[in-house]
Amino acid sequence: MILNGVTLQPDVSGGLYWAERGVFVVADMHLEKGSSYAARGSLLPPYDSRATLAILAEALARLQPEVVICLGDSFHDRGASVRLDFQARAKLGDLTAGRHWFWIAGNHDPAPPADLAGSCVEALAVGPLEFRHEPATRPAPGEVCGHLHPCATVRVRGRGMRRRCFVTNGHRLVMPAFGAYTGGLDVFEPALSELFPSGFETWVVGSRKVRQVKPNLLSVPARLANAGGPGKSAAPAGKGAR
Repeated sequence: MILNGVTLQPDVSGGLYWAERGVFVVADMHLEKGSSYAARGSLLPPYDSRATLAILAEALARLQPEVVICLGDSFHDRGASVRLDFQARAKLGDLTAGRHWFWIAGNHDPAPPADLAGSCVEALAVGPLEFRHEPATRPAPGEVCGHLHPCATVRVRGRGMRRRCFVTNGHRLVMPAFGAYTGGLDVFEPALSELFPSGFETWVVGSRKVRQVKPNLLSVPARLANAGGPGKSAAPAGKGAR
């Protein structure tokens, strides 16, 4: 994958690896989403943080990056870090040790916890790339962002398989959500498709590898297809992620 002249490697974990700079990027981990829902009466297994951090640990052990950039909504809410159990907090401490670690502010965690290692920033520019949580409203060459949790439905032998995906046009990249309990927004929803008025490429995250899939091999949601095609929905740009 080439973004603004930079070669990037979409990883099967759902992260992004910039080998030349030793940088690994994740978006939207939403740690402690399960405990947040439990507080409101929706009882989910309370192991989402451990599962998410286990996947992150495997990717970091395999790729050995020197820099980790978390693109916001790393925590599901302002109190999420307090709710981390001892095991998850210890794992997070192990992962941040010995690395340059950046917490980018998100809409769920506008002030990432100060008691954890790493630098908290609004956005981060590295060479020709800019890392931020939400996509900018202006043209943004080199932008790498999250927030929208892109997913795509791939047609395989007459069946549709919904998967997380990376979406790019070579100038801007929207990353999939990394968290175990995160949902997704279809790539044809206006909140995503309108970011790429001249078209986009998708890199779909499978169980063993990431594959580039042309948009004509993706299924358009029936609601959009019945409305006349992608981009005809009334969903406002920038909305849809949770």
